[in-house]
Order: sequence, then structure tokens, then C-alpha cells
Amino acid sequence: MTTETLIKVPFKADQVGSLLRPQKLHDARQQYKEGAISAKALREVETNEIRRVVNKQIEVGLKAVTDGEFRRTWWHLDFLEHLNGFEGYVPESGYAFKGEETERYNIRNHGKISFNPEHPFIKDFKAFKKIVNGRAIAKQTIPSPNQLFHRGIRNSEIYPDLEEYANDVIKTYQDALRAFYEAGVRYLQLDDVYIAGLNTEVLQTCEAGYTREQLIELALRVSNGVLENKPEDLYVTTHLCRGNYRSKWAFEGSYAHIAPTLFAKEKVDGFFLEYDDERSGDFKPLAQIPAGGPQVVLGVVTSKFGELEEKEFIKARIQEAAKYVPLEQLCLSTQCGFASTHHGNILSEEQQWEKLRFIVETAKEIWGEI
Repeated sequence: MTTETLIKVPFKADQVGSLLRPQKLHDARQQYKEGAISAKALREVETNEIRRVVNKQIEVGLKAVTDGEFRRTWWHLDFLEHLNGFEGYVPESGYAFKGEETERYNIRNHGKISFNPEHPFIKDFKAFKKIVNGRAIAKQTIPSPNQLFHRGIRNSEIYPDLEEYANDVIKTYQDALRAFYEAGVRYLQLDDVYIAGLNTEVLQTCEAGYTREQLIELALRVSNGVLENKPEDLYVTTHLCRGNYRSKWAFEGSYAHIAPTLFAKEKVDGFFLEYDDERSGDFKPLAQIPAGGPQVVLGVVTSKFGELEEKEFIKARIQEAAKYVPLEQLCLSTQCGFASTHHGNILSEEQQWEKLRFIVETAKEIWGEI
């Protein structure tokens, strides 16, 4: 893996990361839960299924492949609960999505926070990288540090001062990035739903007692603090999401509130942005992206439903976005993953692969490369 290979990250045809869990994996997880198979046996099933979907991603033409998040239950909680100072628990209610409440699980702060050198994601990435074996770029996804600022997570008795909490979050993630880099990660994606909450009319899911502007500035400081002194050949992108659970969504609203600060100043190599329906607003906030700065990966293909988009419509959408960001600075993907949780979105696995194949084909026609 070379810097020359990675300099195009994110790719013109890229993906957010999660893939539909196959029935074989669902069955194995249930058998493990019931005590019918061992943890070792479950891991073997996970490894075999990861190997299968890595091969499939390469077959459809993607240059960056993921493990589909097949060893996780949730896109974020599995990572966060293994940081020192946090624990998983079952709350009284799940997350509120449009027309549906999610399965009940969350994390909470119960001590001083730091990165756990034995974090299971490090071991998981090493196994994943071995499967990829240099045939593509092994992309690692983890939740953004800003996810830890959702209301109800911070323990005010342990961290009465939000600034102290923020400083420890930054240090924890700096150590996480270093550990992933040493494990071989060169393409890292930070997934962020918290920022979507900063675009809503009422800041219901954010820290109480602060203005929108203060929280946006804090989110920028945390993100850039984490990226400070990162290795030059570690490429980091941010995926801004409005929720993805069984084809439902949690937030709506344009990027207008956060664009002047985060789009203009966050020191990432790319933004994966959700633009698959009217909930995302128009492309005008993209004007805040610095020319020659981060790549903008347009999520104009939906992962929520199986019906394939019209290619000419997608091309027209990209041309519309090019009024605000140069075409050579744009890329294409789905707006989110196909299974941010183990439940998955409401489409078939074959439809999933058709979507990814469609993205590769369309990107080639627009940019002549992927």
C-alpha cells in the first residue's frame, strides 16, 4: 500500500461502509446468544462472510472495501462501549426514528475516559486487512468523536466541565487514530449523526445549556483536535448522516447551519454527504467547501430502498452540485451504509450489489475513472 495509491481517497466511486448481514451470520449470532456455538465458532462464521463480501466488493469494481461491519451490532455503540470510561446499557427507550423506535441499547460515561489499547476493533482490522491482502484499500469506519456529545452520555459528576470532557475525548481519539495507523489503517472514516442534530430546529439530542453556534464550534474543535498531528499518509473522511435504521431516518434539515464552520474549516480529506432525498436540502451549502480542499462524496444514490435510480438523473444531480464545487472535487456513493445496525435496510443483497455496481459504472462515465 503506497501513498501514491491513496492520494485519490476518497475515490470517485466510493461507499459508506456497512453491508446487509447475510442470514448465515444472523443465525450464528442467535446460536451464540443461546449458547449453542462458541465465540470462536461465531468468529469463524464472521470471517468467512467478510471474506465473501470483500471478494464481491472487488468484483463490482470498488477500490475501497470494508468488512461490512459484520462483527458489529451497531455502527457506533460497539466501538464506543469499548473505550475506557464508557459502558453499554439498556435504556428505557430506543432512538426515535421516523415512525419507529429502535432496539433499546446505548452507552453512558461511568469513569474517566481514554483509549483502550486492547480495543477489539484493532484486532478486527488486522484480520480484515489480511483478508483484503493488498487487492484493494482496506477502509476502516468508526463513529465520530462528536457522537460522545449526545445528551445523556456525559456523566456530569465525573465531568462537570464540558471542556475537560472534550479534551479527554480528543486525547482518546488521537490515541485511537495512532493505534489504527500502527495496525495498518490508511483510510479512516468518521461517521457522524450528532452533527445532523445541530441542523434541526430544536436541539433535542445535543448537550443542554449551549447555543447552536457554541456546539458547532465545539464539534469543529473536537474534530480538528483529533486530527492534529495525524500521520500524513493517514487519510480521514467524515460521513454526515441523518440516521439509518431499517430504512427509516431520524433527522431532517439542510447543511446550512453547519456549513460555514464545519465545511469550511474541518481538516478532513473528504465529506460523505447525504443527498438522496428532499430532507437534505439543496446543494448551496457546498459553496462553503474550499476550492481544492476536501473531496465531496455525494450520497445521491439511496441505500434505504432497492429500486435503482435513473443514471441520467444521478448525472444531472452531480452537475447541479458542480455549480458550487468543481466537478473534479466531487465523488459518488450511497447516502449511507446498507445496514447501520444488524437489522439492515429493506432491500435484498442482490439489490445492494446492483447499487454499488451502478455507482462504479456511473462514476466511470462521469470522470473516466473511479
